[in-house]
Amino acid sequence: MKKICILNTNLYRVTFKSINMVKISVILPAYNSQRYIRKAIESVLAQTFTDFELIIVNDGSTDNTLKIINEFTDKRIRLINQENLGPGAARNNALKMAKGDYVMYLDSDDWFCPDALEIAYGEITRFDADLTFFQMINWDEEVFYENDWFDMKTFDESFENRAFKPQETPGSIFDLSVGVCQKIYNRQFLKSIDAQFPEGIFFEDMPFFYHVYLKAQKISIVKKHLYVRRKHEKSITNVVDEKFFDTVPAGQVLMKIFIENGWYDTYKFDLLAYKINGPRFALRDMPLKHKSHMFDLIKKDYEQIKRSPYYEDFLVQLGPVKKKFFLDVLESKDYGEFSKTSH
Repeated sequence: MKKICILNTNLYRVTFKSINMVKISVILPAYNSQRYIRKAIESVLAQTFTDFELIIVNDGSTDNTLKIINEFTDKRIRLINQENLGPGAARNNALKMAKGDYVMYLDSDDWFCPDALEIAYGEITRFDADLTFFQMINWDEEVFYENDWFDMKTFDESFENRAFKPQETPGSIFDLSVGVCQKIYNRQFLKSIDAQFPEGIFFEDMPFFYHVYLKAQKISIVKKHLYVRRKHEKSITNVVDEKFFDTVPAGQVLMKIFIENGWYDTYKFDLLAYKINGPRFALRDMPLKHKSHMFDLIKKDYEQIKRSPYYEDFLVQLGPVKKKFFLDVLESKDYGEFSKTSH
């Protein structure tokens, strides 16, 4: 397994085609990524597939990230320098200038396996798909390891070697990995549905994913590890800190997407559970110093729900644990009072 994802910098390709005719646009946002950005860039330049552009977005870095980026002279690299606007805005700005037929995303602390672009391109074009999933493997600075989430265990063998519609997965869409970097996308499809990331918040890939997935007409998967996901002490999903405040607005955007697209009634049982669980688990796991503010955000959201046409659905559709949490939050004036009633 390790051999698949070890980077060989001798695979650099110096030939390139006009950026107006590239097959794949790779989008790489970077913010204060000096420890890892070099390997991320090298993993793209070392690809066996060479017909790509690499759009790097320096999102207002204050360390040596920009200096390291500027050391690379490959003409396939296009650089966007912007003030710190967050990953959503960085990806949106890059997508606007992308020229590739297809789009892939890379986080600045991760890297692609050497044949990632070649395999992903071959699979998405094989079925003329709107998006194609592939597997990711984790790296904890010592060993590679797999998990069911990124190995796409939700998709059994019946989904392999064909294109399928999202309607074939009605009961499992909230068991899928929402990570934007785990897919290759048809750029014209993204453009046709006006796919955009929410800006100014973390967890922006979650509402983006569901909008894209449920709008797609052709989806395919390839069960091969094409991407290495680095787990370290500063990974966004590795430490439950103030970034998890954004699980509340991300959930609000998600609800809006389902309602506006007419998907709410079909998916409401799982959707409402999913919306409750993200902030619920964040409140449970974050340090005590953040709990009061997190509770206030959740309570404000729930009070808005109580005044909405969807309040009765929450009371009817939620299971007992999630319903108790929902009502306990509504009935408590602050986190101190809630913490006494929530056990």
